[in-house]
Amino acid sequence: MKEAELFERIKKGDEDALEVIYKKYYRMMTKLVLSNNGTEEEAKDIYQEALLVFWQKSVSGKLVLTSKISTYIYSICLNLWRKELERKKRHSYEEKDGVQHMDLEAKEKARIVLGCIDQLGDTCKKVLMYYYYDGLSMQDIAEKLGFANTNTAKTKKYKCKKKLDEVVKTQYSKSDFVD
Repeated sequence: MKEAELFERIKKGDEDALEVIYKKYYRMMTKLVLSNNGTEEEAKDIYQEALLVFWQKSVSGKLVLTSKISTYIYSICLNLWRKELERKKRHSYEEKDGVQHMDLEAKEKARIVLGCIDQLGDTCKKVLMYYYYDGLSMQDIAEKLGFANTNTAKTKKYKCKKKLDEVVKTQYSKSDFVD
């Protein structure tokens, strides 16, 4: 079966065609992760996530394929794996920095801030949690929350942070946070 035919079938929601793609490129895509300090399980997860992105964009009609399917999926895998490596690096750095062993005072401060975030609207909660706790980029936040673009996400984060500051200031004094 030719690539163009496979792609047309996938655009129409044909899961059998996606299965063909899955099997055809499995080794190539997982090798990318395995050869870049990843495990078999991580490779499988990245490949499945990449195929999901490919599937969703294809079925939605938003994908205009200008390269081979394998090239497109490979680029998705590469981007996903880079993000995962960054996340791991950040997590490793935090552990070395002692974030894993926060003292009771720091945990109390974090609890206070999280409590104040809970008082914000749902969108603000999501924006701040995605940004500060999950470490997502503005682009990822815009996509997750359906914002028009990254500038909208940045503006929303700014406004939500301002609201959070107001909530904290009305409920707590500066001495609650400064040693």
